[in-house]
Amino acid sequence: MLVKQSELPELLSKLRKEKKTIVTTNGCFDILHVGHVRYLEKAKSFGDVLIVALNSDKSVKSIKGDSRPINNENDRAEVLSALRSVDYVVLFDEDSPINLLLKIKPDVHTKGADYTIETLPEAKGIMDAGGRIEFISFVEGKSTTSIIEKMRR
Repeated sequence: MLVKQSELPELLSKLRKEKKTIVTTNGCFDILHVGHVRYLEKAKSFGDVLIVALNSDKSVKSIKGDSRPINNENDRAEVLSALRSVDYVVLFDEDSPINLLLKIKPDVHTKGADYTIETLPEAKGIMDAGGRIEFISFVEGKSTTSIIEKMRR
């Protein structure tokens, strides 16, 4: 379900009263593929509720360039929301989700194993708030970039 940032305080309060373990992850999720699905299923396994911080179209363009995203933010949010592992999706406009994640204060934040505690900008803030970081390995050979490159051939 897509939620607005303004709706988060009430939602988070409800989830915490229910003693739910809140897990977050973030990304563009532009062309959904099996790597994304497996990653999100693994992320959800760390808790009760998975909130995906989704880069808005503005954010994706800033990070990936003018040719991206392929799918607009509303379509990406709807597809993510349809996955059984994803409970909530929230959009953010910045290049980094750090401000949003510091508002959420997840119990667990997941990120791809190409990051480390030292290279993940949001790690310190999440850990300072009592959360932990879990790194998830990628599915070899599965990426949006590789799909786009294959389509161009």
